[in-house]
Amino acid sequence: MTQEEQYKITSNQYFDLIISYNGNIASLDKYKEYSIHILNDYYAVIYIPISQVSSQLFIDFGYSAVPKCYSLASMESLEVSGVNKIRNLPSVNLRGNGVLIGLIDTGIDYTNTVFQNADSTSRIAAIWDQTIESKEPYAGSQNPPFYGVEYRKDQINQALKSSNPYDIVPSKDENGHGTMLAGIAAGSESQENNFSGVAPDSELVIVKLKEAKENLRNYYAIPTTVPCYQENDLIWGVQYILYMARELRRPVAICIGLGTSQGPHDNSGPLNNIVSLIADIPGVSLSVAVGNEGNTKRHYYSSIKSSSTSIPFELNVGENEIGFSMEFWGDPPMVYTLDIISPSGEYIQSITENLEVSREISFIFEKTIINIEYFMIEPETGKQVIFLRFRNPAKGIWRFLVYGRGDLDGAFHVWLPSGDLISPNITFINPNPYTTVTSPGNSITPLTITAYNSSTNALYPNASKGFSTSNIINPDLAAPGVNLRCPTLNHQFTSISGTGAATAHTVGITALILEWCIVRGNYPGIDTVSIKKFLFRGAKRSDKTKYPNEEWGYGIIDLYNSFNIIRTFV
Repeated sequence: MTQEEQYKITSNQYFDLIISYNGNIASLDKYKEYSIHILNDYYAVIYIPISQVSSQLFIDFGYSAVPKCYSLASMESLEVSGVNKIRNLPSVNLRGNGVLIGLIDTGIDYTNTVFQNADSTSRIAAIWDQTIESKEPYAGSQNPPFYGVEYRKDQINQALKSSNPYDIVPSKDENGHGTMLAGIAAGSESQENNFSGVAPDSELVIVKLKEAKENLRNYYAIPTTVPCYQENDLIWGVQYILYMARELRRPVAICIGLGTSQGPHDNSGPLNNIVSLIADIPGVSLSVAVGNEGNTKRHYYSSIKSSSTSIPFELNVGENEIGFSMEFWGDPPMVYTLDIISPSGEYIQSITENLEVSREISFIFEKTIINIEYFMIEPETGKQVIFLRFRNPAKGIWRFLVYGRGDLDGAFHVWLPSGDLISPNITFINPNPYTTVTSPGNSITPLTITAYNSSTNALYPNASKGFSTSNIINPDLAAPGVNLRCPTLNHQFTSISGTGAATAHTVGITALILEWCIVRGNYPGIDTVSIKKFLFRGAKRSDKTKYPNEEWGYGIIDLYNSFNIIRTFV
């Protein structure tokens, strides 16, 4: 494939799909009319001309094939987590030396001194900027993506010596989220500013995500003005960080401060599967945020009796909304149908029961158009899915009636998108704050982190709550995530709150554990699961609370207490 062809398929002229092939290349033959790019041993990305993409994309290729869209999860911690106690022990003094910290986010302001050594050289081992047009793939990778440019430490150091650093390394964090999380995890100590990252001696590997393609945003009715990132780009990012850790032969603590409410909220899906596999590798710790969906009123849940006539739920839509998507997931073996009543009272009867149905609904008294894709059995989960896309939704209360057919009782969830991917003026009337942990926080292996206020010992009000629909315990642990001090894009300091910030704090803690266990040779085979168990044992818990629970998981991280237990077990 020529460079011109590679650039073309990564443009908005082509739609990306993630196809599961599980090592069987022959199973991809049915897509040979499209451009195929092997992502790893489990998934491939195929690029389809936008002219060939129909309105029933889920029906044509399957629910999990369409990349999900992820939003950012964040918008005095070292003492309460026990980090300072560990530093003050002369025989320990863990600072992350010899450990990589990998962040997949909005990039980094590499010119900020908090990411430099005392001699003004960079502590960033590499930046892969997906937003810059690629001239050649990064060296050494077997199946590199067709986009992005890699910058190594020597290039970054050269840029730092220049009066115009961005002429040499043009990678910038225009958003600031990535810079803030990197500073929380691994910023250098600045006594005059009362600031230090958790692991100030760790080196960083940064992935700057490119934003989701316009065609994918259009499909999900996501505004063009909000930060939004697509699933296959996150997978490439995780794999790049793992590749760098292997090349440099170092342990790595990976931070994912993004999440999505799309999907069944279990451990299924391409990104969930990949992060679980990578987190299980010795020398890798992978932490993810639970999300900030607990108080957004974007989740509805109900059980339904086999004898029930119907279960109603309501959705309030604000004025002048352009569009949004909504996902209904019903537990088997009950079969579900959905009636829709518009704000003006126009009634749309149940979708015809079938294995797969694609339908477009228009209204007489409103300009609203709803595209519906219905799966009796979604292949990866076995659950029933009704996916609705609203265009020009009418203002007011939309009512839905759920009917169940079968001899056993059932239950269903309905989710709206996360973060800024949907207007705050679109909410359920009687929402349920639980089962709101965003993916990949629903994965089995990674460390899933919620946020709390270390000044009040109260849970961060917006934190998503568990458990997953497959009864995986998440969140795992709570970390400081309210008013955390961090660097800004103007080389000053500010405070941010959110589960993404708490996750960055935790990633720094896991880097310290990796230093003690692997760099110092005390437990060379440690992985994410082992780190998780050690932190569980040392966590602070209230006598008045039952653990694990949907809000706190196994409790509040206390590294000092966990470290005592590590020394006991090793």
